[in-house]
Amino acid sequence: MKFGASMFFTDYSMTAAELGRALEERGFESLWAPEHSHIPLSRKSPFVYGGDLPKKYYDIMDPFVSLTLAAGATTTLNLGTGVCLVAQRDPIQTAKLVASVDQVSKGRFIFGIGNGWNQDELENHGVAFKDRHKVVRERIEAMKAIWTQTKAEYHGEFVNFDPMMAWPKPVQKPHPPILVGGAFPYSARRAIRYGDGWIPQMTATAPTELGDLIPKFRQMAAEAGREPDSIPISVWGRSPELEQMQRYHDLGVDRAVTSLDSAKADEILPVLDKWAEIIRAVNG
Repeated sequence: MKFGASMFFTDYSMTAAELGRALEERGFESLWAPEHSHIPLSRKSPFVYGGDLPKKYYDIMDPFVSLTLAAGATTTLNLGTGVCLVAQRDPIQTAKLVASVDQVSKGRFIFGIGNGWNQDELENHGVAFKDRHKVVRERIEAMKAIWTQTKAEYHGEFVNFDPMMAWPKPVQKPHPPILVGGAFPYSARRAIRYGDGWIPQMTATAPTELGDLIPKFRQMAAEAGREPDSIPISVWGRSPELEQMQRYHDLGVDRAVTSLDSAKADEILPVLDKWAEIIRAVNG
């Protein structure tokens, strides 16, 4: 099983370069950078994890900048957005960002995406909350065209452009893997429709336990005509508990990602050392 770590990179946390090197040294497979462009002071949508938003949500740096920094400081570590809020980004520019990070990292980029829970934030970007799922699908389809075609064009309700040329193309073919995050069953359907992996949203209020979700997800994939094992599952926000990690391994989870505090090395490195022991125990 693969192991990754996510951090809201801020001006008071470890840098992505520092964390990337520390993860690589301890046997982690991937580093993940979340995203929020801003946080409106109004709140039409409750925070998905309950309570008030932590300060790091207001302070987070752009994920593509953080991952580019990490790319230059590492050699084997995969680098992912966890997650990129596609509905809040221009698809032509985002296609170039994804391809550029994949180029500078020599094919180590993973495109984790989400549709967004913060209605006010989406509306500030000119996207109606009810439209966000279709907006994301069209933007992903348009980006796939840009990555894979010499003269790409796309015509949809929310994305529309005539034939054009855009480089660089990604190192990975046909494009970096797209991991779709969100709540079951909606994100599962999206992952099956246009994704290369699924990130189920695991919160304290989730109505179904992961062990019950996985068989349902695989059945959905098979019924849609996709090979279930071709859509790996990554779980987020996990704590360093060996028994739980072994259970995920036995369930066929592809990757477990821990969410680290936005803190300096003296606080984070001991946590990573605990994870290194778990990685060795689970994977031998």
